[in-house]
Amino acid sequence: MMTCKPQRTPAEIEDIILRKILLVSLVDSSVNDTRIVYLEMTAAELLGEGKELKLSRDLIERVLIDRLSGYIVSAEPPFQYLVNCYRRAHEEGRKIASMKDKNVGSEMELVVKQVKKLVVSYCRIHLGNPDMFPNWDMAPANVSLLLPLLFSEFSTSVNEYGGSNGCGEFSSPPGFLDELFKDGNSDNMEPILKQLYEDLRGTVLNVSVLGNFQQPLRALMFLVKYPVGAKCLVNHPWWVPDSLYMNGRVMEMTSILGAFFHVSALPDRTIFESQPDVGQQCFSKSATCRPADLSSSFTTITTITNNLYDGLTEVLLTLLKNSTTRENVLGHLATVINKNSSRAQLQVDPLSCASSGMFVNISAVMLKLCEPFLDANLTKREKIDPRYVFSSNRLELRELTALHALSEEVSEWINKNNPGKVDISKDGSVTSSGNDSCGPSILQYNNPILSSEKAKYPFICECFFMTARVLNLGLLKAFSDFKHLVQDISRYEDDLSTMKTMLEQAPSSQL
Repeated sequence: MMTCKPQRTPAEIEDIILRKILLVSLVDSSVNDTRIVYLEMTAAELLGEGKELKLSRDLIERVLIDRLSGYIVSAEPPFQYLVNCYRRAHEEGRKIASMKDKNVGSEMELVVKQVKKLVVSYCRIHLGNPDMFPNWDMAPANVSLLLPLLFSEFSTSVNEYGGSNGCGEFSSPPGFLDELFKDGNSDNMEPILKQLYEDLRGTVLNVSVLGNFQQPLRALMFLVKYPVGAKCLVNHPWWVPDSLYMNGRVMEMTSILGAFFHVSALPDRTIFESQPDVGQQCFSKSATCRPADLSSSFTTITTITNNLYDGLTEVLLTLLKNSTTRENVLGHLATVINKNSSRAQLQVDPLSCASSGMFVNISAVMLKLCEPFLDANLTKREKIDPRYVFSSNRLELRELTALHALSEEVSEWINKNNPGKVDISKDGSVTSSGNDSCGPSILQYNNPILSSEKAKYPFICECFFMTARVLNLGLLKAFSDFKHLVQDISRYEDDLSTMKTMLEQAPSSQL
């Protein structure tokens, strides 16, 4: 006669599930799995309190602290242990979903949910305070433990030019990163994200478009979607670096976003060059290779560069749509523009100005930001206020000759909309005379020289004029540089041809 196997109680099931997830035991037994840790202190305390040696939801935090506080050589180090606890909880949750007893299953789901929540909470504590628990993580010094985990979310195969885009074996369990960032606040996430953003910047700092910039860029896109991620980025000390030597090149090489905008196919000065070298990889044999091969290289570079533009645009759009970070983005862009105003000159100092690669990237991204309001019918034209060029508190535009107007013409234009007399001298200074019984003049509202009241303009207006200025410093400047380069090459070729002819006619050691 067969006997039925005794049914396990919910408490016993809870104990089994928690032991599987947490890899701990309250009973000193000979278990073959070396990962399982016997918590002797917790077991003794429970016996002293007259309780059973069974794990329950009420003991989860107590057990976690005991497990993390010990140095166990054979077991997983703290961060890896916590992440894998979440992974095991996820796997147990899938098994629970198929339990026949739905009431018990519902209770066990609550247990798994509580484990996940506590594991994520202690991950934040450990990442923000690495010295709290004995730590033997084999990670490089001063590198965020989250970086490889974040990259595992966006792993790709080896690219065409041999750059490795892979990640290590330690991957992120489903839902872990989302829970980590979604429920975090600025207080507990700021030190974690500060280090993470600095590490992301470092991974793309000297990378060309043929290198692995896509993983870090996708990681950045992922982080800014969370309110805490966006806030911590714009509040980072390297969002706009506070430096006595602040200039355009410092913004490019030091700021978090600058490093991503530095990724380019265009060559830079030797001390700032990126790898792999696009010229060497794609065009070292351009004089002898087939036109089809050249066309293929151009197509590859164009495709990869467009991916870069799309990613950078998405990052800026996400931050601009967030009302708490929009001003920071506009301030960052304005600083980049103002600190690189000398790029408009014929001779550009590479140590004080950002690279052409960065400004071509910004040009492309800003044009993408303008697309929604630059439709064929110009339906948003009324949002673009031409007075912005005189009264912008963000961009330094007053001294630009690009206005293509004499000071007298500007004065006449302003007077049409202003009852008081306005004079603009040749040095750009503005004076106003006459009484206006109707209140402050339009110039007083819109010119900080005459009023401390700042003018407010809609985003469309600011974006339009920022884009115009960026194109002047970026894309148009790059076209001009390219034109001069073509002219120089043509002149060198003519000189070379002349010298060869002279050598053939009258060979001499001097020639």
